[in-house]
Amino acid sequence: MPVATPDQYAEMLDTAKKSGFAFPAINVSSSQTINAVLQGLSEAGSDGIIQVTTGGADYFAGQTVKARAAGALAFAAFATEVAKNYPVTVALHTDHCPKDALPGFVEPLIAASEAQVKAGGHPIFQSHMWDGSAVPLAENLEIAKDLLPRMKAINAILEVEIGVVGGEEDGVAHEINEHLYTTLDDAIATVDALGLGDQGRYMAALTFGNVHGVYAPGNVKLRPELLKEIQEGLAAKYGTAAKPLDLVFHGGSGSTDQEIADAVSYGVVKMNIDTDTQYAFTRSIAGTMFANYDGVLKVDGGVGNKKIYDPRAWGKIAESAMAARVAEATRQLGSAGQSISSR
Repeated sequence: MPVATPDQYAEMLDTAKKSGFAFPAINVSSSQTINAVLQGLSEAGSDGIIQVTTGGADYFAGQTVKARAAGALAFAAFATEVAKNYPVTVALHTDHCPKDALPGFVEPLIAASEAQVKAGGHPIFQSHMWDGSAVPLAENLEIAKDLLPRMKAINAILEVEIGVVGGEEDGVAHEINEHLYTTLDDAIATVDALGLGDQGRYMAALTFGNVHGVYAPGNVKLRPELLKEIQEGLAAKYGTAAKPLDLVFHGGSGSTDQEIADAVSYGVVKMNIDTDTQYAFTRSIAGTMFANYDGVLKVDGGVGNKKIYDPRAWGKIAESAMAARVAEATRQLGSAGQSISSR
């Protein structure tokens, strides 16, 4: 199926929230990992979200140049073309973009979509994330208020981070401390600044102890019930229906099935997955290399085995291993079997 139109993306998120499931949002950095996501989603019968970070976009552009906007556009062009061959619908998203990266990453991409929409097309990306977690909340929301009207004009969705996700991802790093928990006052300030959809649609990555990467048990203390408290507080204050915010779950590696299920029940419609899929991809390559060292290496004057060291050989194995982890995520989140193409 083609990449989601803005209306299809809105339908995906609305259905997820109404039906009590969430879509996996998988970070990619190559054509192989894009194909792995599409394979995994298709095998699970799930729609989903494919996303790229600043570092991923840098890698798409070529490691010896500095052209992350071009890399992101190359990612989108490739994904848009190959997605047509799969029976599921995907949305394209840009992940964490801190303040210093806005001029070279999200802003040029919004401008490219503005030009495409003006010419009668759809936005290139269906959503973009502004990561203001490293600046004061007032500044975070002020920048979001500037971006939101541009996003609304191209019928795209903004993602904001209210609170701090611990750990590190693509150069955005935070300590693991009390700042990892968003407060109701933070959420109220967000709604006061951005509205509840009237100024443009947005998703909110509220933090409840989230940490990027993988940590030993006990080092990460998730409190998904905090999301419930915030949603109920907002509904009471603004007189809305239950769960007024569309929520995003960051830093979920190592979370229990129950923690994930609880977060989804409180309004999470999108969960980011990166560390686990990176490991699945690379672990399979390591296994292939260790098991076939005399085939991938020309040992003691040998010639090796081209059928094994051909990048397509171990690449297919890696893609299938990552695809299996993507499919697992759809089952954890409840999106397996959920595709607008089958309705």
